[in-house]
Amino acid sequence: MKFFIDTADVDAIRELNDLGMADGVTTNPSLIMKSGRDILEVTKEICSIVSGPVSAEVVALNADDMIAEGRKLAEIAENIAIKVPLTWDGLKTCKVLSGEGRMVNVTLCFSANQALLAAKAGATFISPFIGRLDDINIDGMELIADIRAIYDNYGFDTQILAASIRSANHMKDAALIGADVATAPPNVIKAMANHVLTDKGLDGFMKDWAKTGQKIL
Repeated sequence: MKFFIDTADVDAIRELNDLGMADGVTTNPSLIMKSGRDILEVTKEICSIVSGPVSAEVVALNADDMIAEGRKLAEIAENIAIKVPLTWDGLKTCKVLSGEGRMVNVTLCFSANQALLAAKAGATFISPFIGRLDDINIDGMELIADIRAIYDNYGFDTQILAASIRSANHMKDAALIGADVATAPPNVIKAMANHVLTDKGLDGFMKDWAKTGQKIL
């Protein structure tokens, strides 16, 4: 499963990229706001750090303006994936931009029917939001499983990009189900390394090592 980093924090992206943990990046208007930087400037810097897809989101609501914004964002770098919402106008935009050979990430997906429409419209990525479904007592992972089954049934090339990831368990479950990509904040990806038994074992090793009175360096 590919890891995308869900942030516009370039320092966090650079750290994870140096570890080989960044196959791409996803941004949205909220993340751009948190960065406090100009969208074109920060997106260009992110694209220079990672070689994989970098999702940059349009903010228009009608297809004509979405298409124009998407084309403008695509000028930033060759690895830009234009992010559009899963609305009828977003699907129209996806069809046009994907037809031009551009990567398109269709976001805010909350049903298998929506995911099927996005695949038919030529989406490169579909972004089902796991955490937001969990928030309203709907199993977000069940949606990932439904989309996986539908896409496999018909051989769609659209990649399932599990989004709204809230925990290390979400990452594990998405991988078990067969999501192509999971996008998560840096802290969630780092949390995947944590285990109480690892900490306990390391503490024991250090105590025993101290008793030997030895040094390696």
